[in-house]
Amino acid sequence: MSHFPKDFLWGGAIASAQAEGAWNEGGKGLDTQDLRVFDATWNTAQRQENRNINMTSERFETALTAMNVEHYPFRWGIDFYHTYKQDLALMEELGLKIFRTSISWARIYPNGDDAQPNEEGIRYYVDLFTECHKRGMKVFATILHYATPVNLITKYGGWKNRQMIDFYLRYCKTLYERLGGLVDYWLPFNEINCSRFNPWNGCCLIKDQEDNYDQAIFQCTHHQLVANALAVKLCHEMIPGSTVGGMIARFTSYPATCDPDDVMAGILDENYKNYFYTDVMARGYYPAYSKRMFRELGVFIRMEPGDEAILRENTVDFLSFSYYMSMISTNNKNYEITSGNLLSGKKNPYLQTSEWGWQIDPKGLRISLNEMYDRYQLPIFIAENGLGANDKPDENGKIHDPYRIDYLREHIAQMGEAIEDGVDLLGYTMWGIIDIVSCGTIEMNKRYGVIYVDRDEACCGTNKRLKKDSFAWYKHLIETNGRSLDEE
Repeated sequence: MSHFPKDFLWGGAIASAQAEGAWNEGGKGLDTQDLRVFDATWNTAQRQENRNINMTSERFETALTAMNVEHYPFRWGIDFYHTYKQDLALMEELGLKIFRTSISWARIYPNGDDAQPNEEGIRYYVDLFTECHKRGMKVFATILHYATPVNLITKYGGWKNRQMIDFYLRYCKTLYERLGGLVDYWLPFNEINCSRFNPWNGCCLIKDQEDNYDQAIFQCTHHQLVANALAVKLCHEMIPGSTVGGMIARFTSYPATCDPDDVMAGILDENYKNYFYTDVMARGYYPAYSKRMFRELGVFIRMEPGDEAILRENTVDFLSFSYYMSMISTNNKNYEITSGNLLSGKKNPYLQTSEWGWQIDPKGLRISLNEMYDRYQLPIFIAENGLGANDKPDENGKIHDPYRIDYLREHIAQMGEAIEDGVDLLGYTMWGIIDIVSCGTIEMNKRYGVIYVDRDEACCGTNKRLKKDSFAWYKHLIETNGRSLDEE
């Protein structure tokens, strides 16, 4: 039996950089996602090689002046900037209770260090969030979802520079002042652990400009953790009763065998990839095990007086995570490798994989929810979960995606089990509710939505929206508050 609370928040999620387009409209400045390059002619190996986890100086300089939108998919997205009303109408038809999206920093402060915000950018989000509420949807707003104004990298070096905290907090203050009455849940950073696994997305580092990459990554991370805590503090002060969370990309790991070495590898993977970040955000201090991690990496975190108090006194109200797959932990260097979200992992022989090699593990979501809730006793939001697939319309223009329905059914059923286990689960925002440019591979054909968007890898197509079979399935699930799972 699937039992979800009557006020459970069924939703969908996108990110501004992957959806909005309009990169040079409305006063928007250039951001770091706008610089990620893609070529539709690349083969599979080239796509993997060029997925821009590590930015180079050459690629960065080329992108700064590039005007060929075809090769910079984040600049065109799905044109959500102009189509949001019709897209939200479809989401209302779905019955969404909540809509998660990010706010573009470069749309509010085009250069990041501007003295005054861009009023046209603010007006866009006022209109967008007002439209959400008109259509019965709460708003779950991510303040920074990877896309940082480029000027903050060229002028200040990005998150290595502590001054970034001040620029970020000025941005937060503007959002709280101007959008505070329209946002129901705030998330300061998307997948804050991403700085470790995708340093360009997470903290805007250019690898060939760093003498000690790990040092730079964790110094950036410290500044972001302090910024996260201060964003919590500021929100609570400016918007009494507000709800502010923390988020990671959840990398659930199982030991490959019962060999104690594999078990220990699993513990370290969980600590270093997941809990280090949530420990700081939820408990308010750097965990003891981080000392060894930093020592072995040759990392020394430069802290300012008062940083420890900032972290301790401004912990988050809830935790959230993205969950797509699980991994295997082992020190066996010959163990088979498979693809994954942000980083590759060891292959689990008990699990099937997606077209992109991601290991499909619904029960891992229940495991993750239990472990996270047991550790922190804080409400949890599943901020992202979904299946990327190469969906294609048939001769009648219909998109049949039973594989997505299966994926969603099995994962949501495990959410219900976790709730029965006692987990305080607030909601679920499926990623991405409508097809958008894939963040990991920069492809359009890696589609997650229950709504199809007619755009191809080369920025061509009608941009028409079509409902997939999964649209009707998810709509019925929401209508029945999950009880339809018991009908199948």
